[in-house]
Amino acid sequence: MTEPVTTRPEDGEIPAGWGFSTKAIHVGQDPEATTGAVTVPVFQTSTFAQDAVGKHSGYEYARTGNPTRTALQTALAALEGASFGVSFASGLAAEDAILRLLEPGDHVVMGNDAYGGTFRLISKVFGRVGITWSAHDLTDPSALDAAWPDNTKLVWVETPTNPLLTVVDIAAVAAVTARRPEARLVVDNTFATPYLQQPLAYGADVVVHSTTKYLGGHSDVVGGFVATDDAEVHDHLAFVQNAVGAVPAPWDCYLTLRGAKTLAVRMDRHNSNAARIVELLVDHPKVHRVLWPGLESHPGHAAAKRQMSGYGGMVSFTTGSRESAMLVAESTELFTLAESLGAVESLIEHPGAMTHASAAGSPLEVPEDLVRLSVGIEDADDLVADLTQALDRIP
Repeated sequence: MTEPVTTRPEDGEIPAGWGFSTKAIHVGQDPEATTGAVTVPVFQTSTFAQDAVGKHSGYEYARTGNPTRTALQTALAALEGASFGVSFASGLAAEDAILRLLEPGDHVVMGNDAYGGTFRLISKVFGRVGITWSAHDLTDPSALDAAWPDNTKLVWVETPTNPLLTVVDIAAVAAVTARRPEARLVVDNTFATPYLQQPLAYGADVVVHSTTKYLGGHSDVVGGFVATDDAEVHDHLAFVQNAVGAVPAPWDCYLTLRGAKTLAVRMDRHNSNAARIVELLVDHPKVHRVLWPGLESHPGHAAAKRQMSGYGGMVSFTTGSRESAMLVAESTELFTLAESLGAVESLIEHPGAMTHASAAGSPLEVPEDLVRLSVGIEDADDLVADLTQALDRIP
């Protein structure tokens, strides 16, 4: 069996002057050679004909490599400014592949408000095979430096975090991690997207995405992606991708690639709509606290301003009680009550009872009065009106 077909862009392959949207539309997506099709075809096949035993055109079996997947990996790696990219069947499958770098006895440092699914994977799945973990306030890198846990091999950062929208200074944490050559810094860039933030440029070793969210952008596909400049990490990920087999189907790759083409224009609208929603929330008497990095009052605003080109479409807020939070989440008409995020339609949820229920009773438990919004690209006036009528229902 040959090595998996993954992404290794050569120097000079991408013109230096190309901007983000040009890369999103063109990198890895040349017209198809046989027919001239301008859209990457869906190579819906499980196997490929070979010219002779062991002699083929670069593809032999679809788990090992598929041209539609190669196009996706090439495009997303370019958007993250990465040398290598590997795609997976889900965001958690991508995280699982990264965590397989570890051995029993190794330690993972994570933020104290990490995504519940990440916490569950690290604590409940990898914890059973001897991986240890600890939760830290990663907004204070000096404290992590002073109390560095023994045998730490991965520092796992989300920024902004899910669902509390905490912003972590990537460069500052990277400086702490770099003093331990045995450790690597992983950044979950799902909320920010490569359009707003490119963690490798700030010292991260590995970047992970749930492409289900903003990169796909239309609530119609599940996927994950890992970007890195580290050849050793890439080779590990490529091996796991092939050996474990949690690969995205060709149609899933096509949908994600199609979504990524419009990421920039969608994120601009997500950003502006979120800003309008925040204006409503900060002035509403039934809202206790608004969490959005674009607010100057946000503790991470300065870091966000340094490392992000916009503040994103995710907004969280508190209402004072679990009952009022649930009432708001169940009262909207345009905001759909649903898990997930990052799509063209606006979503609302109660994290404590939905996406982050797995963190209940742990150091990562979220406030019971928290509501999370994924602000879509609908007309902003309609979103404001819908959320207003829901908030006005609070006694």
